[in-house]
Amino acid sequence: MIDFSAIQNRASFDAVRYANVWEDASLLLEAFAPLRGKRMVSICSSGDNALALLTLDPCEVLAIDLNPAQIACLDIRCAAIRELEREEVLAFLGFEGQPDYREKTYALLRSKIPQPSRKFWDARIQDVRKGVIHAGKFERYFQVFRKWILPLIHGKSKCKTLISFDKTQVQTQFYDLTWNNRRWRLLFRFFFSRTVMGALGRDPEFFRFVGGSVSDRILKRTELALRNLPGAENPWLQYIVAGNFVSALPPYLEPRNFAAVKANLAALRIHLGAVENVLAGEPAAVSGYNLSDIFEYMDETLFCKICNHLLDSAAPTSRFAYWNMLVPRSMSVCAPERAQAQIQLAQSLFSRDRAFFYSAFHVDEAL
Repeated sequence: MIDFSAIQNRASFDAVRYANVWEDASLLLEAFAPLRGKRMVSICSSGDNALALLTLDPCEVLAIDLNPAQIACLDIRCAAIRELEREEVLAFLGFEGQPDYREKTYALLRSKIPQPSRKFWDARIQDVRKGVIHAGKFERYFQVFRKWILPLIHGKSKCKTLISFDKTQVQTQFYDLTWNNRRWRLLFRFFFSRTVMGALGRDPEFFRFVGGSVSDRILKRTELALRNLPGAENPWLQYIVAGNFVSALPPYLEPRNFAAVKANLAALRIHLGAVENVLAGEPAAVSGYNLSDIFEYMDETLFCKICNHLLDSAAPTSRFAYWNMLVPRSMSVCAPERAQAQIQLAQSLFSRDRAFFYSAFHVDEAL
């Protein structure tokens, strides 16, 4: 067993950090397409990507997280998806709909939610009324950006225009000629600095192993996305700019995916703990691993130790998918005799990554 007490003591794990998963599940679905029907693991976060993996008809998906608040986010989603129709789920979770409807719906769903998560949401009924997709620290961070920073840069009309483009060439021109002014660059660097982001957004512990300017690196990735990825198809850009998902949704709630997610909910198992420790007690091998960006807050020694533990639980040709935000980590570099990087696939997928804060996306295959 790996001792994670030091990480848990340094970082906060008693509240919702992410009410949505700020990673593009479409990358995972393509990376894991050859693994359809197999057993998979997903870092839980709010549960969006674990749910998206159900569209691959897996025999099982293990959703795992250190934070019970993040488990609660998935538990309430599962109850809603299991009991409600798609439009009702959207209204209840906060994509649309009214507070009174959500509170009444929660009263109907409450008995369907596991006791620890039920207790969590009972104590946060105001978050339920507002919509649980708005209940995270990271989401509140963007609410501050949208309310106080963005109006100093551009008015509502230009913001609405940015998320309306479905053609890249037109959006690129808009970004270069209209959006990308001096105030945008200056205020972006301030708000997404290590200090402000650590205080209001991500836990400061997650920057422990980051060198150099945080804001400059995030700005570079943001510029690529705002120039090259259509805003009308980008749910995460829409949330930042408009405060909700306007014309695009996280993949698990897309009309083409929802029926499969609902049908395969029985394949989902939810665990509280560290992924390596949970898998140590599992008898069956795993074929697909969505590891989110868990390596971000680990030193090199712990990272390599976890890599080898994960590879011990892997089936032959298992695939590991994970993001680097600011700290470079590669399983195939740490354990080259046990994992091989799928460089071309990873780079192709990363070029289409709509959740644009990350610096790299990796797909490694067990040897």
